[in-house]
Amino acid sequence: MNRIQKTFRNNQKKVFIAYVVCGDPDISTTIKIMNALVDSGVDLIELGVPFTDPIADGPVIQKSIERSLKKNTSLNDVFSVCTKFREKNKITPLVLMGYLNPIENLGYKKFSKKAYQSGVDGVLVVDCPPEESSVLSDILQKNDICNIHLASPTTSKSRLESIVNASKGYLYYVSLKGITGSKISSIKSIEQSMNMIKKINENDLPIVVGFGIKDKQMAKKISQISDGVIIGSSFVKIIEENLHNKQRMVDNINKYAKKIKTSIVNK
Repeated sequence: MNRIQKTFRNNQKKVFIAYVVCGDPDISTTIKIMNALVDSGVDLIELGVPFTDPIADGPVIQKSIERSLKKNTSLNDVFSVCTKFREKNKITPLVLMGYLNPIENLGYKKFSKKAYQSGVDGVLVVDCPPEESSVLSDILQKNDICNIHLASPTTSKSRLESIVNASKGYLYYVSLKGITGSKISSIKSIEQSMNMIKKINENDLPIVVGFGIKDKQMAKKISQISDGVIIGSSFVKIIEENLHNKQRMVDNINKYAKKIKTSIVNK
């Protein structure tokens, strides 16, 4: 059982997940942001791996990725950040979230080995669906790394079954159609999807919801119908708004995360 599975099993509260892009605004500040997120109550960190063609991401995260790439942030830099983070934190799970191309360029086995050595617990590859990821999944599993998958409102029931069966760690449910940074308009439709997933979720895989969660009210509503809440664009927006004052950036991320944490409903 790795850190992701322990977090969901041992945590008596709903899991709070934060996403930021590695290397935005720079490597050293990324580590400070990660530590601030943990200090403010975040249970799991998704660390974005910069890529030149982030098709699934909205404008806010695309700009963040661009800023990171301008600093020449590489996959090896991402591993270095995770290693540095692990020097002080052996508990908080780390998930690398990104695209397949950088992983293929490095090679599945080498990527998996480096990820394990860096203290990575999970990988979410947005452009590698379950039917194409069996080889990668097997290699990751040998290093006790979860291969996490996405489901969305447009996912059919039959395909949903295969996604749930292929996922390890948790299922990332995209709350709405479109790209990151959009806003949720209907809780009822998400709740209906949660109920459908639970019926086919024989292994009790945790289901977390992301996309469109921007404030305490929405975080509270989502936490009532899921196992966890993911927030990304709002954190990235704070980074963008404070590029000229990094200490204020870290402080504001800490304050915002604390507000969200207090709104997440306990089990």
